[in-house]
Amino acid sequence: MSSNLSGGRPIVQTLNCLRVLLREEDGQDLIEYSLLITFIAIACAAIVGTTGSAVTPIWTAGNAQISSANTFAGS
Repeated sequence: MSSNLSGGRPIVQTLNCLRVLLREEDGQDLIEYSLLITFIAIACAAIVGTTGSAVTPIWTAGNAQISSANTFAGS
């Protein structure tokens, strides 16, 4: 187990695999798609974070109207 932490064979195999992926075009496509998905995820998170505070008053007003209608229907 200590050989894995101190630069043993599994680490060398992983590095060799990464080198092969970087040389092949398929690996480059995979990296490009991964970067694209990451960018889209960051953009979605930013949009949700920005619009979240703007949507809160709308949800609060809708909730108040539903509560009012529920109270009226129950009486």
